[in-house]
Amino acid sequence: MEVHININGQSVAVDVSVEVFAYMDRANHKDENLSHEKRRHWDRREFDEYIVSHECSRSYYETPEEWLCRKETVHEITAALETCTAKQRYRFLLFALEGFSCSQIGNICGCSKSGIQRSIEEVRKKVKCALQAE
Repeated sequence: MEVHININGQSVAVDVSVEVFAYMDRANHKDENLSHEKRRHWDRREFDEYIVSHECSRSYYETPEEWLCRKETVHEITAALETCTAKQRYRFLLFALEGFSCSQIGNICGCSKSGIQRSIEEVRKKVKCALQAE
């Protein structure tokens, strides 16, 4: 099987066995999953790979208290997002929910990467303040 790897910024095609290809495919899949999990921590809470790899594989049943707390938190976040400008909210949602990078959002919105980063940081601050106000 043939895989493409980057060496010093250049893509090189390499023939590998089926076992190596399967291993590389699983490793890429794991990296993607961890990347998605890290993105969920957009508010910069501590991220622990051990928790992701071991705790997330178990079944989880939400208690009624946890459900209510989650609903209240979602309501507070939504209220904080409503205080943001439409551009800030759009940029933040593309980043946090859709997984776009700041560069990609800049291309979509037609502005600079630093402008996108400032917008996202402003929204983070507003959400953080709203959650700490309790």
